[in-house]
Amino acid sequence: MKSKILFISILLMFISFTACQNTDDWQDLFNGKNLDGWKVLNGTAEFKVEDGIIVGTSKTNTPNTFLATEKVFSDFILEYEAKIDPLLNAGVQIRSLSIPDYRDGRVHGYQVELDPSKRSWTGGIFDEARSGWLYNLESNPKGKEAFKQGEWNKFRVEAIGNHIRVWLNGVQTADLIDEKTSSGFIALQVHGIGENKEKEGKVVLYKNIKIKTENLEDSKTPLSNDISQVSYLNNNLTVREQKEGWKC
Repeated sequence: MKSKILFISILLMFISFTACQNTDDWQDLFNGKNLDGWKVLNGTAEFKVEDGIIVGTSKTNTPNTFLATEKVFSDFILEYEAKIDPLLNAGVQIRSLSIPDYRDGRVHGYQVELDPSKRSWTGGIFDEARSGWLYNLESNPKGKEAFKQGEWNKFRVEAIGNHIRVWLNGVQTADLIDEKTSSGFIALQVHGIGENKEKEGKVVLYKNIKIKTENLEDSKTPLSNDISQVSYLNNNLTVREQKEGWKC
């Protein structure tokens, strides 16, 4: 009986230790209280914290405004929730840069789109201030239906090596292979609205922003061919293409 109790105790300790280890893999990028660890780039739209939420408010006559992490990240799994006014457009930059010798510090890099318009490309991947759309959702009708207007939408972004995949509310929306940028900051966007007074003062909200940079191979989502994969590699096959029997 004593040996059985000892075995159960050891098993519970192992389960508890494993759970703690998995939890510790995640880092909160937003502390829920203030914007420590973040900085505003390019535009003058306002970012503030209200009730544990980052609130970005649109402003006329300013370019796109970005709230960027002071840290840079290479391979990671990122999760966050977002809600947006239907008149706005926004997104979350990943592996992005702002350097003096590129358009006077213009933020550029991959953006996970937040698009409440009828186009419904939320969860697609746009190359901000560089190449434009890399992965839209025209070939992914299920992905186009995943966005919930007026509600919190949960995103999961897996950027591991040259492979970037996105899920929106549990539905995969993008599968991209690209090698333009291997590391950079993460940034929340408030898109410029020009002189449009109707869009002035509208908000985009972000919360529960967390990132995992360790044990990614154990945590990444298994590969699937449920949606189209887009590759921008030159003269190289992706893992998926190799499995499908493609040849250079």
